[in-house]
Amino acid sequence: MGRLLIVSNRLPLQLEIKRGKLRPQPTVGGLATGLGSFYRSYESAWLGWYETPEQLTETKRKELSEYLAKEHSCYPVFLPEAIAKDYYDGFCNKTLWPLFHDFPQFTEIEDQAWDAYVEANRIFADAVVAQAEPGDVIWVHDYHLMLLPQLLRDRLPDATIGWFLHIPFPPFELFRTLPWREALLRGLLGADLIGFHTYDYVQYFLDCVHRLFGYSNMLGRITTEDRIIKADAFPMGIDYERFARAEQQSGVRREVQRISKRAHGHKLVLSVDRMDYTKGIPERLQAFECLLEEHPEYREKVTLILVAVPTRTHVDHYQELKRDVDELVGRINGKYGSIDWMPVWYLFRSVPFATLSAFYRSADVCLITALRDGMNLVAKEYVASRTDGRGVLVLSETAGSSKELGEALAINAHDKRGTAEAIDQALQMPEDEQENRMRAMQERLQHFDVHRWAEDFIDSLHKVKDVQSDLERRRLTRRTRERLMEDYGEAHRRLLLLDYDGTLVGFVDRPNQARPDADLLETLQQLAEDKRNLVVVISGRDRMSLEQWLGDLPLELISEHGAWRREPDGRWMTPEDWATDWKADLRPVLDLYVRRTPGTFLEEKEFSLAWHYRFADPVLGSARALELKDALVHMVGNLGLEVFDGNKVLEVKNQRVSKGYATQELLSRDKWDFVLALGDDRTDEDTFATVPDEGYTVKIGYGPSLAKYNLDSVREARRLIHDLAGVDS
Repeated sequence: MGRLLIVSNRLPLQLEIKRGKLRPQPTVGGLATGLGSFYRSYESAWLGWYETPEQLTETKRKELSEYLAKEHSCYPVFLPEAIAKDYYDGFCNKTLWPLFHDFPQFTEIEDQAWDAYVEANRIFADAVVAQAEPGDVIWVHDYHLMLLPQLLRDRLPDATIGWFLHIPFPPFELFRTLPWREALLRGLLGADLIGFHTYDYVQYFLDCVHRLFGYSNMLGRITTEDRIIKADAFPMGIDYERFARAEQQSGVRREVQRISKRAHGHKLVLSVDRMDYTKGIPERLQAFECLLEEHPEYREKVTLILVAVPTRTHVDHYQELKRDVDELVGRINGKYGSIDWMPVWYLFRSVPFATLSAFYRSADVCLITALRDGMNLVAKEYVASRTDGRGVLVLSETAGSSKELGEALAINAHDKRGTAEAIDQALQMPEDEQENRMRAMQERLQHFDVHRWAEDFIDSLHKVKDVQSDLERRRLTRRTRERLMEDYGEAHRRLLLLDYDGTLVGFVDRPNQARPDADLLETLQQLAEDKRNLVVVISGRDRMSLEQWLGDLPLELISEHGAWRREPDGRWMTPEDWATDWKADLRPVLDLYVRRTPGTFLEEKEFSLAWHYRFADPVLGSARALELKDALVHMVGNLGLEVFDGNKVLEVKNQRVSKGYATQELLSRDKWDFVLALGDDRTDEDTFATVPDEGYTVKIGYGPSLAKYNLDSVREARRLIHDLAGVDS
């Protein structure tokens, strides 16, 4: 493995220039805090936006860059001020942030902000490409850089790329409102591994990919036209030992004593968050007010420590939130406070690590009321800090960490009375129960710390690359293609078995729209005119369509998966008189599913019935397909029929009709010294299984297959047969 390149919106530190000297200061934020220690344990580099005054000279920028690279393995990305504003303040924080946190009412849709987002991601791509070397692992982070994976894939096609989201991913009904939804997903699909904090977010993402692009998945593995991509959950951990050992620091112990002295023996409820509308700060103040109102015994005995870290203070919604919080704090303190007791200690500022650790160590209850949160590391930091086993965590069920911390008291952050009762329960909890709950959470968090989280992600990324490598070995490489061409050129009797839909032509809205173009007809004509060739189009199509489209060519046609075969004299023959009376029994069932599922239709062939759902809602279509298949399988059990899945189609036909039987008959006609089979779906597997080992079997697309080789697309398949047609010319 080469280096680990971490790419995020911000670097983990900023530099202050004091008295002409550069002094590093840590960046505030979950990602920088979480990965700050991890990345130093690897041979790594960190690339991120470095915000500098526009008037900073190029010389000074170069000096900053050299210092950061040499002393901290950090490489700054400089964004023009105009781009930075619309990219960060605009699209990131006024579009993606509120929408992904279920606040569509705050979401702003501006083309100018989108254009800046695109440009910023391109600038990041330039910076990464300038640093990347073969063998490097590129790990891109968060919603600021959703386009970056594909931008890198375009320029570094063999790169190992992971992307991780540190906030929630929204359900389809929210994500679909973005005008640039497809572009954002395409950007992410440039990664090899796409990570989220919880399985809920993974499922929302997979649902969006399925609905917008039609890509299905198996256990989070997405099969696209040319690659396998994995989406999975990786709950982020913390630097557990840093918080667990903080009590050993003299500064922390002094802060604990200071807090204890000021508390006057009161119970302490701690709240630590950024001043953000997603954190539910007004809701927790209202819940605390409800506690004091309905449980007067807590007055002058319980204090809420509210630490609210300023963020995005120039944004209107955040300014309004600050005013609301100020008013709530003032109201509660004015209504319930006394000369000796202030119900709410309100700190509108960030606090140093020693003070934060002391708060964790001192608080009887940690209260987290996030309305929506990707993970919430405060909950984990509080648990890690309580080495005495005391303390109770009251945690919103809509915070990602609630999926891991099941021993916490779960709350609905919108239910102020329910939250107040949870605080009461926490304050009354016996010490032995506190310890049992706390120890269980600590054991889990200690095992799955930030180092384990990062290592799990990197290990999974390598496993995805291994799967891709296996598929790459099956790809029809240049060397294999050259060997195929040589074998074809030297052969005297050649059999070419060509599927039609998804192989020679792409999929279209309706079956009757898949007419061959002039180039395809010319290629097939050239191949079929070679006396050494038997060219067979072996398709699930009805015979009338094949006759109309390809009937003038000197090739063989097999329709309905082998039910019909056109003889050299133009007559259509069938191996036997297949029964069709079963259609009357099954057609009403298929018609019912057409009526129940908008966008589907029934295609009736002479010996089969096909229910197409390509243009139905992807989720509904897939669900109905499973239902219908189950119903049909039970109906056809004693009728000698089979139900098989094609590409967005369910088809019912006689069990003895298959491309495999048709292929066997063709193989028996002559001693072929070259056989090539091209196909794209399950019906072609019967052909692949029948072709001798020395033959060439090629699947168009990816996924499990008996074919020896893969091609990416119809275009590649067309190029192959076009080149074969020119071998002897």
